[in-house]
Amino acid sequence: MFSQTVEYALRAVVHLAAQAPTPQTTEQIANVTLVPRAYLSKVLQNLVRGEIVHSQRGLGGGMTLVKEPKDLTILEVVNAVEPIERIRTCPLGLAAHGTHLCPLHRRVDNAMAMVEKAFAGTTLAEVLADPSRSVPLCNFPGGKAKKKVAT
Repeated sequence: MFSQTVEYALRAVVHLAAQAPTPQTTEQIANVTLVPRAYLSKVLQNLVRGEIVHSQRGLGGGMTLVKEPKDLTILEVVNAVEPIERIRTCPLGLAAHGTHLCPLHRRVDNAMAMVEKAFAGTTLAEVLADPSRSVPLCNFPGGKAKKKVAT
């Protein structure tokens, strides 16, 4: 449902939230989140432009969150890299439909509205505090990364 870019952005900001307020280099973030460094650099640039992450060059520099984890929602992160697109008019361009969506597209838009609401109501602090026992894909605080096995 969401692109790899969104997944990588979420991994990066969760890591930054867990390490706050200590700045993290792109290399550190890439190693922990298992995101390719070159791709991560582009994702982080989008997060800087979206005012989610602050970048500080030089000794002691790195990436930090602009807001406290308790004040930053998943929706803000998603919208900084690939905004959720709601269906406002007929995607097929049918003049007869206009802004009156057909039953299929109305349901798709309703689903997107539910995702938007869930993401708007979830902060990074809540994600970090979740007591889940599942093993995350990255080195989430308290978790172990799953290693890829060569086949």
